[in-house]
Amino acid sequence: MTAVTFIHPNRRSDRLETGDGESAMQAATRHGLDGILAECGGNAMCATCHVYVDDDWLARLPAMGDQEDALLDGTACDRLPSSYLSCQIRMTPELDGLVLRLPERQV
Repeated sequence: MTAVTFIHPNRRSDRLETGDGESAMQAATRHGLDGILAECGGNAMCATCHVYVDDDWLARLPAMGDQEDALLDGTACDRLPSSYLSCQIRMTPELDGLVLRLPERQV
């Protein structure tokens, strides 16, 4: 199994086990994690699964697609260079230990 850690705005963290190929958003919603709304169910249509990727992990993620890039311009919290949609982050063994920070709000 591959693990991902979500860090909440209050600095509390949740380490979740994921299946290979599962998105970080799917892992979060499956575990009932507060902070990921995922209103569109992971179809990259709403940006309510916005996360900030820890700097140490940015270079390990695949390039962002145009649709994700456009959606991130409309997030409820500031878009940063580390912003991604967690529905677009597919967990693999290479991402074991990934750290994602949650924004203050999703809507």
